[in-house]
Amino acid sequence: MTEQGITHVSLVDTYAPFLPYLRRFSRALTGSQQDGDRYVRTALEALVAGDVAISEQLAPRTALYRMFLGIWNSSGAQLEDAAEGKETPADRIRRLTPVSRQAFLLSALEGLSAQEIGQVMDVDTAEAQALLATAEADIEKELRTNVLIIEDEPIIAADIEELVASLGHTVDGIAATQTEAVAMAKHKRPGIVLADIQLADGSSGIDAVDDILGEYDVPVIFITAFPERLLTGDKPEPAYLISKPFNPENVKAAISQALFFHG
Repeated sequence: MTEQGITHVSLVDTYAPFLPYLRRFSRALTGSQQDGDRYVRTALEALVAGDVAISEQLAPRTALYRMFLGIWNSSGAQLEDAAEGKETPADRIRRLTPVSRQAFLLSALEGLSAQEIGQVMDVDTAEAQALLATAEADIEKELRTNVLIIEDEPIIAADIEELVASLGHTVDGIAATQTEAVAMAKHKRPGIVLADIQLADGSSGIDAVDDILGEYDVPVIFITAFPERLLTGDKPEPAYLISKPFNPENVKAAISQALFFHG
């Protein structure tokens, strides 16, 4: 069957399991939860209304991402409230971010293969691989900053520290508790925070981040073995979320996006 509209029931049954991951991708693409969720909502409304088509020849997740990027690339800027006269995340992405960033996010954050990325972006596999190579080169040019790691597992913390240092960033410290994290952030304001949600003394990495954000604005990336706890849709959710065990490329992509949009 070729690309065609689908019913609301079919949408829920077939695509609902992949919506949390599409929201994660959209948030990383736009740089915020609010804007990311807005694009996903608009895409789903258009899909249910039959205004856009989705391929039933592709795997459901791949087809869903392809439909979403089709809307993003063709009319994303128009989805924002133009009345405010402000530059939108879509404007910044179109001007500063090549399509290779989309390919990189699909690979590093969403775990898609080059072949699947080609299907999502409507290019052949060779072109998808070329886009990924370009993105890798671009990552090396990203902003350098100081980092606070909030993680109570020494081995994991060491792995993150090594990865962060390899990217050219400076690690200010590693905090294992909420109290330590807040104290370190006050002593040396980090340019970015990488945080787990469950800490050594039973305290919460989420609470630690809330305390830090209460003092000043800083991009945050959560790294957790329980991402579903932060993707419920019931409360404010992070724009940048990485699952454990993590792929180093996931961290690299998230840091790049967080610094890009925050800067």
